Amino acid sequence: MVVETIISGGTVVTATGETDASIAINDGKIVGIGTDETLPDATETIDASGLLVMPGAIDPHVHIDDMFSIDSYESATGAAAVGGTTSYIDFAWQAWDGEMGIWDEDGTLLEGVRRKQEKGENALVDYSLHGAIAREDPDVFDEIPDVINAGVTSFKMFTAYEFGLSNGFMNRAIQRIAEEDAVGVFHTEDPSICDSLTEQFKEEGKGDPEWYPKSRPDYAEAMAAEDAARMALEAGMKYYGIHTTCRKAADILEYFQDDGSMIRAETCTHYCTLDDSIFEEMGNLPMIAPPIRKPDDVEAMFEHLHNGCLSVVSTDHCAYRLDQKQVENWWDSAFGANALQVSLPVFYDEAVNRRGYTPSFVVQVMSTNPADTFGLSQKGTLETGTDADIVLMDPDETYVITADDNVSKAEFSIYEGRTVTGRVKKTLVRGEVVAEDGEVVGKPGYGKFIEREIPDWNTH
Repeated sequence: MVVETIISGGTVVTATGETDASIAINDGKIVGIGTDETLPDATETIDASGLLVMPGAIDPHVHIDDMFSIDSYESATGAAAVGGTTSYIDFAWQAWDGEMGIWDEDGTLLEGVRRKQEKGENALVDYSLHGAIAREDPDVFDEIPDVINAGVTSFKMFTAYEFGLSNGFMNRAIQRIAEEDAVGVFHTEDPSICDSLTEQFKEEGKGDPEWYPKSRPDYAEAMAAEDAARMALEAGMKYYGIHTTCRKAADILEYFQDDGSMIRAETCTHYCTLDDSIFEEMGNLPMIAPPIRKPDDVEAMFEHLHNGCLSVVSTDHCAYRLDQKQVENWWDSAFGANALQVSLPVFYDEAVNRRGYTPSFVVQVMSTNPADTFGLSQKGTLETGTDADIVLMDPDETYVITADDNVSKAEFSIYEGRTVTGRVKKTLVRGEVVAEDGEVVGKPGYGKFIEREIPDWNTH
């Protein structure tokens, strides 16, 4: 037997450890792990000497080609490929007619899924979707089984913004999602506190960016997280808290958490690497909701990743032009920042080089846990028979991040000027090289929509 590709000479890194081994790939799958002597011959051999060979990162929290991102699927997946992310989960929006929306009339969740699938026809890496419930319309409850049958097994709800849901409606949605054993995904900030503080700061003329994080305080995040997690436990629904930013919110989730079979949560790369001093340095560019917080909250993110309360690191990628961010008052700025291209190296550098964690820890929180949490059984691992989504990373190469290198359409980087050690050299999706040495080499349209399974959270 001759296989298509062997990755030879590298250090294979999984969530459980490291070993010097080679990987055989055929028909997009990993077909063997061993030595060059024990594996079959290959048409092509990739020399991974001196490199880490890791599962591709899975980012379960991105915004692509909608009101929160100017990226197309081609530009965003290109950025992902260069940065070592081989799969991500975007949002399929239930259309609503509002100031923040981009639609003239209301629509259904299933229409949102089809809309994003059409945009995804130019993807370079594989992708999936969360269904985003944006209106208090009970008809959406009848849609949930059809959306699950379409391969979308998680449902996003917001407590804030004009598309935020009341606790009463959210409670009904949670109960319906629980009936299907699907996953509820939650953006939690108490809207009355955030809106009241925003109005107060407007009246007081506090438009400088340093006031922004004070308008969405940590206790507002914790309050809303407590409400949503309590409702989820009462209904018996799998709860996933997105972009946890602070000690107070993480402590709440830990309080409700037993063995991870009901309550799980993520943080983001920026909450693990940046603190609120960045607003003085970069103005509105790092304005993300919930905000980047205090140095102690950065420490809390690692404490809770270490103890397992937080189990995933994502990006919350949003792409914007500079003119959408550089405005006089922070409340007129767009929320969000791009990170798909740099998230893996930035987090790797912070966790491994600056804090002493192992590369396996990075694989755990950026590959294996996201796959397990969201029913991506073919992803996030290097096990035989799974998709050959693989990243080759040079752990010793040092470079400086700059927006000049962006593949994303975003015109800035909140990591501008940051020196990191650990660089993605090659990215494979289902055995095909899609990025190499900072350049996209794959073809748009190679990426596929992943129909996800309903995950079993009782297995870990």
